[in-house]
Amino acid sequence: MSHADTTSAERRIDNIEFNVADIARSKQFYGQVFGWSFTDYGPAYAEFDDGRFKGGFVADQAVTPSGGALVIVYCVDLADAQQRILAAGGEIVQAVFAFPGGRRFHFRDLDGYVLAVWSDAS
Repeated sequence: MSHADTTSAERRIDNIEFNVADIARSKQFYGQVFGWSFTDYGPAYAEFDDGRFKGGFVADQAVTPSGGALVIVYCVDLADAQQRILAAGGEIVQAVFAFPGGRRFHFRDLDGYVLAVWSDAS
């Protein structure tokens, strides 16, 4: 068996999981803010799908939101994304700032995870 798999999925990030306190609450938040869809796989796991990438919410492990990689979501309209996050109960923790290639801000979700939203639109 060769380990030199050359398929398009080889050596790419395939999934991200968030340990959450309440799957229904997380689905409500991310569905309301970003329009993600969900598939339940039992009472302690729900897959999310943003239309391009899939991940999961896990409810049978401790929530440990600090540390790890920063998950960044793309949205054309940053002001609209901020408004939707605030309306869904999230918190903006870093205001919009410019970086080479675009602008972004950071927010905290209902379980304490900090994510970012970026746009290349001016």
